[in-house]
Amino acid sequence: MEHDMVSTTFEIPGYRNRKNLGLVRGVTVRSRSVVGNIAGGIQTLFGGNITIFTELCENARQEAYELMLQHADQMGANAIIGMRYDANDVMDGVTEVLAYGTAVVMERV
Repeated sequence: MEHDMVSTTFEIPGYRNRKNLGLVRGVTVRSRSVVGNIAGGIQTLFGGNITIFTELCENARQEAYELMLQHADQMGANAIIGMRYDANDVMDGVTEVLAYGTAVVMERV
């Protein structure tokens, strides 16, 4: 699936929705390592962007996004509309990241 065929809105300019295929999702569960916790703790002493945690979050979102794209491909979709992210703590230091949307078949207008 093309990455430009994923939208947080419910339309993609130049295309019309021919068929809704249903919900698609990608889920990943990530934990911080002991080394990551120590490095993050040190970074918090200096303030600003905690790069080690930013990288962890970005990697988790990217993995969830890619899994969502795979799910949509399996359903025969060529686009995803209404795409969103969600995150929840599973336990201390363990976070679930969810990417979800509606798989659709779009056609050019």
